[in-house]
Amino acid sequence: MTRILIIFGTRPEAIKLFPVIAALRERPGLDVRVCVTAQHRGLLDQVLDIADVTPDIDLDLMEPGQSLDRLTARLLTGLGEVMDAERPDRVIVQGDTATAMVGALVAYYRKLPVAHVEAGLRSGDIYHPWPEEVNRRIVAPIADLHFAPTQTAADALLRENIAADIVHVTGNTVIDALLWTRARIAERPDLAAGLDTLADRFVGRRVVLVTTHRRENFGGGMENIARAIDRIAEREEVAVVFPCHPNPNVVSVMDRMLGDRANIARIDPLDYPHFIRALDLSTIVLTDSGGVQEEAPALGKPVLVMRETTERPEGVAAGTARLVGTDPERIVSEIFSLLDDKAAYSAMARAHNPFGDGHAAARIAELIANAHRH
Repeated sequence: MTRILIIFGTRPEAIKLFPVIAALRERPGLDVRVCVTAQHRGLLDQVLDIADVTPDIDLDLMEPGQSLDRLTARLLTGLGEVMDAERPDRVIVQGDTATAMVGALVAYYRKLPVAHVEAGLRSGDIYHPWPEEVNRRIVAPIADLHFAPTQTAADALLRENIAADIVHVTGNTVIDALLWTRARIAERPDLAAGLDTLADRFVGRRVVLVTTHRRENFGGGMENIARAIDRIAEREEVAVVFPCHPNPNVVSVMDRMLGDRANIARIDPLDYPHFIRALDLSTIVLTDSGGVQEEAPALGKPVLVMRETTERPEGVAAGTARLVGTDPERIVSEIFSLLDDKAAYSAMARAHNPFGDGHAAARIAELIANAHRH
């Protein structure tokens, strides 16, 4: 049996890896082991629960207010012990977290081959997004299998002199996860029933779904975003649904700047099925999150991105996403133009989703199985 060790620590990694875990487990000859570092505890557990993934190893490394230095050091020693005990034939990491970066490094120290799911994303600026841009760049020279979500991502790897025969365009597994979860909710509405009252309260209104938590938006950027939300909510026919990140930097600003407008619903962060339902209920998505730029277009929702750069230029090129930065005037005018101009709205809503067709995990499982055929 070929032993595959899949390592992840945050909710976005879990979402993007559960379809890969399922696809690998369907293949004979592979012993699939799952290690979570629990860099994000509560948010991670929700996804494991709905996707029916039980980790084989749980390092439980989350600590409040943990510095990147301490997290990295604990990941290095913790994952080193795991790999020595598990002795895998291959390690799989996803994306651009500290867990992915350190997982690749620890595997390299043991000369174990590394596969990188969602390889090749680049913004070109090491401080935006920080520290993710450098995390993913560190994985690149180590990995011997790169699963690029798009051709643009594959091209970025080729420019870094990664050999073409180890770069594979698979599509993004986030679309697999989204479509699978949406089908689950259709079968079991109770999975997302927590939004029933909100759906009733805002029936007939056009919902702007807002998600914001990136480090580079803390401080002034966050105040600008609050100012924009306040302006958008001046329109009677609009409702703003804002799952508020538990980060105190976000909560304190929003508490201070957003009064008690009846059409702004600040709600607790949503688990994955509720988030998918919120996307379904929305008209426009305003976000600074990377993954949402991929998910929303799969459901035909225009995405306005509150960042100055994005490592997902395909959405902008395809017309499903637009970069609006954090200037309140710009955010408000872009939202109003989508609300008021049917043609502008449908051009974005109908654009082809460049991020995948929902079959990425099967392609990845096939490539990994082929790499280990003796």
